[in-house]
Amino acid sequence: MRLHFADADSDFENSYFIIFGVPFDGTSSYRAGSKFAPDEIRKASYNLESYLLEHNFSMRQVKMHDMGNIGSLDEFGSAESVIEAVYSTSLSLRDKFPIMIGGEHSITIGAAKALAEQEDTGIIFIDAHADFRDEYLGNKYSHACVARRAYEYLRGKVVSIGVRSASQEEILYARKIGYRWITSYDFLEMGWKDAIENALEILSADNVYLSIDIDGIDPSFAPGTGTPEYFGLTPLDVKRIIDFLGPRLIGADIVEVCPPCDNGNTSVLAARLIQEIVAAVSRH
Repeated sequence: MRLHFADADSDFENSYFIIFGVPFDGTSSYRAGSKFAPDEIRKASYNLESYLLEHNFSMRQVKMHDMGNIGSLDEFGSAESVIEAVYSTSLSLRDKFPIMIGGEHSITIGAAKALAEQEDTGIIFIDAHADFRDEYLGNKYSHACVARRAYEYLRGKVVSIGVRSASQEEILYARKIGYRWITSYDFLEMGWKDAIENALEILSADNVYLSIDIDGIDPSFAPGTGTPEYFGLTPLDVKRIIDFLGPRLIGADIVEVCPPCDNGNTSVLAARLIQEIVAAVSRH
């Protein structure tokens, strides 16, 4: 029997929430292994209760389907090929609510390309890194360039929350074009609600795709990631962001979980955040 996310037992046609995995880490620059995350997160999901106490909501109340992975661990030869696969998959799910499990963050470029064909739509990233380089190690489709490519596709409707690492080049270019992000330090000073309201003001879009790089969360909570950065958000911060965005969300992804560097907790956290996304969207 094919491994699937817990409670994702409905068929495709009758399901609104569609999960799919993208086992790719071809541009990882520090610790590789995020290609193993989709199935590890699926395995971890069976440790969680179907019933979410705070929401008074059961995952079994909704129709959810897991398509499995697009491609195998060794199928994709380049970031460009996986981005095109994500793009075409995302287009095919336009009437659904896609939840993509990575894999590294470059895969979100494919989702951004598809989102660019929709009206009044933007991306909120939760990320430790600006990811606003034009290229990294000679690759314009590196995980370190995802926000820059998304910014181009979505004509500026992009904002990142939790940033605490950026190159001088990224900062100077962002200032030049007026691109803004909310650092983890800003987030702490402002409080979660003011921070997310500020992010929405910057984004200026009614429909939001949420891209969660697990390294946006402090590595004391999420050690299993490819590029850990301290002084980050807490899991509860991210939960509150998800809850607040629920009515606006049209899709989401969780990326950069790196099982070879994990004690198992990071995969469990990613699985729980998927549950939180489903609950937040379903309540509205």
